Amino acid sequence: MAAAERDGPGPARRTPVTDAGERLALNGMGSFEWDLGSGTVALDSAAMAVFDLEPEEYDGTAEGAALRVRPEDAARLRETIARVLAEGGETFGAYFTVHRREGRDQWTHTTGRVVRDAEGQALHIAGIVRDAAAELAHATLLRKLEAARAQQTTIVQRTTEALSRAVTVDDVTAALTGAGALERLGADGLALGLVEGGTMKIIALSGESLEVLSERRFTRMDGSLPLSHAVLTRQARFVTSLTELGGEFPLLADYLGRIRFDAAAYLPLIAQAKAIGGLVLFYRRREEFSPEERNLCLGLAGIVAQSLQRALLFDQEREFATGLQAAMLPRRIPEISGGEIAVRYHAAWSGREVGGDWYDVIALPRNRVGIVVGDVQGHDTHAAAIMGQLRIALRAYAGEGHPPSTVLARASRFLAELDTERFATCMYAQVDLETGGVRAVRAGHLGPLIRHTDGRTGWPNVRGGLPLGLASAFEQEEFPETQLDLVPGETLVLCTDGLVEEPGTTITAGMDALAHAVRSGPQGAGALADHLSDRLWERWGSGDDVALLVLRRAPDPGTHRAPRIHQYIHQADPEGLSEARYALRQALRDWGVPELADDVEVAAGELLVNALLHTDGGAVLTMEVLPEPVRRIRLWVKDRSSVWPRRRSPGEAATTGRGLLLVDALATHWGVESRGDGKAVWCEFDVGGGPRSTG
Repeated sequence: MAAAERDGPGPARRTPVTDAGERLALNGMGSFEWDLGSGTVALDSAAMAVFDLEPEEYDGTAEGAALRVRPEDAARLRETIARVLAEGGETFGAYFTVHRREGRDQWTHTTGRVVRDAEGQALHIAGIVRDAAAELAHATLLRKLEAARAQQTTIVQRTTEALSRAVTVDDVTAALTGAGALERLGADGLALGLVEGGTMKIIALSGESLEVLSERRFTRMDGSLPLSHAVLTRQARFVTSLTELGGEFPLLADYLGRIRFDAAAYLPLIAQAKAIGGLVLFYRRREEFSPEERNLCLGLAGIVAQSLQRALLFDQEREFATGLQAAMLPRRIPEISGGEIAVRYHAAWSGREVGGDWYDVIALPRNRVGIVVGDVQGHDTHAAAIMGQLRIALRAYAGEGHPPSTVLARASRFLAELDTERFATCMYAQVDLETGGVRAVRAGHLGPLIRHTDGRTGWPNVRGGLPLGLASAFEQEEFPETQLDLVPGETLVLCTDGLVEEPGTTITAGMDALAHAVRSGPQGAGALADHLSDRLWERWGSGDDVALLVLRRAPDPGTHRAPRIHQYIHQADPEGLSEARYALRQALRDWGVPELADDVEVAAGELLVNALLHTDGGAVLTMEVLPEPVRRIRLWVKDRSSVWPRRRSPGEAATTGRGLLLVDALATHWGVESRGDGKAVWCEFDVGGGPRSTG
């Protein structure tokens, strides 16, 4: 250092520092020179200070200079210098630690230059050493700040991504409280509240011990709790001592002993200049909130507020749309005698994009009932409004007593005359629950599914016309009727296409899935409807509305003394004959008359074959016990043909015409009766045998 100078009286004046060594010393930097030939290392006073060496303890060697250097660092430094000397290098640099006498470790940096002779032989090394603690501390701080920024960016990105998929308020709460949500937010606990009128409603809690806050799920917005205070003032509050906070908010003090958190951020949720709720993020072992952490919390509050506002709007629109849709559907299903009906409705989950699916049950004269399912084109409130008008019109036409074909023709004309370009598909049937007769018509819609008493299912071929509206536009208002029979205990299932259609699969696959679910379901209409809802719920989540109607004709087992079975055999179902024969044989065994099984089975086969071959539809098979005056078995085969059978005398070479001869030979009595629009051929078998005669 230069000496102080005086210009006359007054304080001493320092001269500028001109010596390079003194400048190095001022910067915590010293120099050294290492004579490789003699092995001596010369350190200036600044270097001695960097190495924390006193003159009397330094022996002038490299080992002496490294007296306070950590052994592992000293070994690494020797390897670095040896490699530079061996490879002909000119410079080196390295960081190492000096363990100072006061006990702290000091990061130190050295830079050296190798001086060589003309042949490249290393002569000595000259360099500097400097205290690098402040430099590395600053670098460490920068790395920490950068890591914190990266973490904050990750928190914001992951939270934004999770909430971007949230549609409803329930979705928002699930995104904030589900698996990994707290880790994603960088918090240890969470409470989310919504402003409803003059109250704060806690809608989500997550984190150990926070369940105690559910005791105050509803609180007044009077500022008596820190969250409502933050919402009222619209000012976030960052607290590092919840105990101190309890002094300001006595109501909170009751819970502080049960909440295992040290710090919290109370954040108002502001969306479009309106406070819609509040968010609390709880933390453990946190003593401060840095400016960056405060900004992060405020940013998270903004993201949650926007997502929550969108979800609230969606839920409101959804409530409006489903309310409109529900108002268009029948409020109650009329009670019917001779059967049971169940309906289920699944509304697509897409805001105001509701569909025009509907169902209806219409009580008709003479113990008949009209059942209908339909679907108006489109998925919006306009489709729902048209559905309501069309449902009422179709109900009115059916109630006037028109046949099903006329009902659909008039409904199509009604829809075409509305100021709309929409069309609708529809399935309508009139069911006589006393006789089991069904008159079915289709307008571009899926036909019915029938489950028979033996558990089999089938899709009967119901002829159809164009969709309602289009049929009138193209002047093709023809809806041919199909006659079906529903025997006691059988079930009719009607549905809209949302139940059997899925993106990426064929409608046939969906129909097979429905048929399988119906086969495996319970007998009762309500229980079966619930079963279909449960089994096909994932399919119903495809985004389309679904209307489901299940009608079951009451079973008719007879009585204990006079049991009865019924079965319907389709004309195009070859397995139905063999299954009917098996059912007859099993019933006779259960009724204690297995000796009649062969005769009854042959007679039933002949009557069924005649009905299936010589009429245009299927046949209903009924077998019952008549206990009086003599216990006997009566067999009925009913079809829809009015042409009566006649017994013939075939020649010896004839291959047909012997059916009624066999029945006459096997049965005690037989005969034919008119039944509605068809006939029933019957035969009886005495349990104990008896004379045979023709009825």
